[in-house]
Amino acid sequence: MYHRFDETKYSSTNIQMNVFKDHINLITNSGHKFLNPKSLPEIYYDEKLEKKILLTIDDGYKSFYKNAWPFLKANKIPFLIFISTEAIGKNGYMGWDQIKEIESYDFVSIGNHSHSHDYLVNFQFEKFKMDIQKSIEIFKNNLGYNPIYFSYPFGEWSFKQKEFIREHFDFAFGQHSGVIDLNKDPYELPRFPINEKYGDLERFKFIVDLLPLQYKRISPEEKVISDNNPPLMKVEFFQSQNVNNLNCYSNEGDSWGNPNMKIENNILTINFKDKFNSRRGRINCSLKDKEGWRWFGVQFVVKNIKEN
Repeated sequence: MYHRFDETKYSSTNIQMNVFKDHINLITNSGHKFLNPKSLPEIYYDEKLEKKILLTIDDGYKSFYKNAWPFLKANKIPFLIFISTEAIGKNGYMGWDQIKEIESYDFVSIGNHSHSHDYLVNFQFEKFKMDIQKSIEIFKNNLGYNPIYFSYPFGEWSFKQKEFIREHFDFAFGQHSGVIDLNKDPYELPRFPINEKYGDLERFKFIVDLLPLQYKRISPEEKVISDNNPPLMKVEFFQSQNVNNLNCYSNEGDSWGNPNMKIENNILTINFKDKFNSRRGRINCSLKDKEGWRWFGVQFVVKNIKEN
């Protein structure tokens, strides 16, 4: 997941174009293919799916159109770009003419990124619905359709909001890290955020080579927490999996560390040692087996804590 290109004053959401080109070359040289998002609905539930790389871009900044788009177009590299409708045509964002231009290429897909791109979990449910419905109406008026893909702003959602998104979209993406497989909830699809801090080639190669760490289910299903901070988290794996060497890290308290965890009957139970003090509580788990490193991540949203 990328945002800005060659906008150095926004380092937390920016990538330099020379680094981005190195990323693309690394993927190409590794032998992996890019996934055209138009084919995702057809192959999502294929158990023998070949590993492919899906590029996604959020927000539709002009720096994408100016710097990344010419490179992606020249090399016909597929990607999915998520647009928030309220920002279209405003300072620093693409206008409809530019969006329609890139949308006309068969290797490009447009996604819905809400109308306001606000902290939607803070909205009353009716206000949330109005925000999403307004974005749908604007897309239909300008593109003739509402995209089948949705991206939660800041990777945040409540269970009730997710169920509403399920009624209007085929897939929805978050900002928790992980590899998509047929057992992932299609309305909680993971992505690896890439920026200047987390975009070095060594880390990027590790990400590209990662395999999915599959599971049956995660609880709690509600990802917004308040009085239950920290939550009791459980992950149920398949009986055929050997997860004894699983290792997890979380940002509970004020720093990253290992939470208290135990595995019994292929069910992982995590008892966090401390509350999540930042707005987003993150847990990443990894496992190395004979095929390589496997990974999945989870993100909770802590209500009543403002963005740092």
